[in-house]
Amino acid sequence: MAEMAILIDVSRCTACRACQVACKEWNQLPGEATTFAGSYQNPPELSATTWTLVQFRESADGNGLQWRFRKAQCMHCTDAICHAVCPNDAVTKYPEGNVVINPERCQGCLRCVESCPFQVPQLNPATKKTAKCRGCVDRVMNGLPPACVKTCTSGALRYGLRARLLREARARRDRHFPSGVVYGEREMGGLHVLYLLPDRPALYGLPEGLAGSAVLGATLARVTRFALSPRGWPRK
Repeated sequence: MAEMAILIDVSRCTACRACQVACKEWNQLPGEATTFAGSYQNPPELSATTWTLVQFRESADGNGLQWRFRKAQCMHCTDAICHAVCPNDAVTKYPEGNVVINPERCQGCLRCVESCPFQVPQLNPATKKTAKCRGCVDRVMNGLPPACVKTCTSGALRYGLRARLLREARARRDRHFPSGVVYGEREMGGLHVLYLLPDRPALYGLPEGLAGSAVLGATLARVTRFALSPRGWPRK
């Protein structure tokens, strides 16, 4: 199977959060007890039982109040740091692009949690193992789109050949968003969750400066220091 990806066009997202529900339902993930904290974003962050989350961001500028939505999840990086740092071979990279944690092999060492530049893997306190989005690997291997894509009604999520989605994202950016960004084309060696952003990535909570191999190399150097240090993991 060819290299695949999800394209998220944030300009089309209505924050209906159907993708959150579909992810919970397909992966049989429990709900979380939360309290209102002044934002419609709920739950407040990704967790070992919330693998996809529509994030809400507000800002004010000369054009008034701007409300930005972004579906957050695992990016399924080509240069996947979680895969590189795992000491127990618990992370599998599929040729299609999926990066999947095998809970049977995970020993809860937290290296993936500490290393991910997107802060995606999270420790499940009940199982003492980390968990994150699997890219619906069981669905896509059987010719079905990821559950989140299947349920999106606004056309904000699309699944298909990565190269084709990149071409379409560039074309839409050039037509409609002269200051826009196609995020994920080169970040972390190329992501399999791509974003079409009308504005700078930082305005959507996405880290910048991740293109190239420097991030992976620096993280592996930190892991080496951790392995040799009796004091444990060196903090960022």
